[in-house]
Amino acid sequence: MRSSRFKKEQIIAILREQEAGAATGDGCRRHGISTATFYKWKAKYGGLDVSDARRLKTLEAENAKLNKLVAEAMLDNVMLKDLTTKKF
Repeated sequence: MRSSRFKKEQIIAILREQEAGAATGDGCRRHGISTATFYKWKAKYGGLDVSDARRLKTLEAENAKLNKLVAEAMLDNVMLKDLTTKKF
């Protein structure tokens, strides 16, 4: 997946501009994003502060690490079951 040109702090600042009363289309043109991207960001980061966004990033990284560990454990489990059921 391609990384964003904008950091989470910048995304929240762009959303705050629109909440302060700026027109959505003008803000999108000024920052070089589409309105679809703006509304996707709004759905994901709409009520967050900068500290909340940092916490979200750490939680997402931790979740990815845990998912990887579970997948590896499941593969090990399947491999061990296959070894015990085979007759030599």
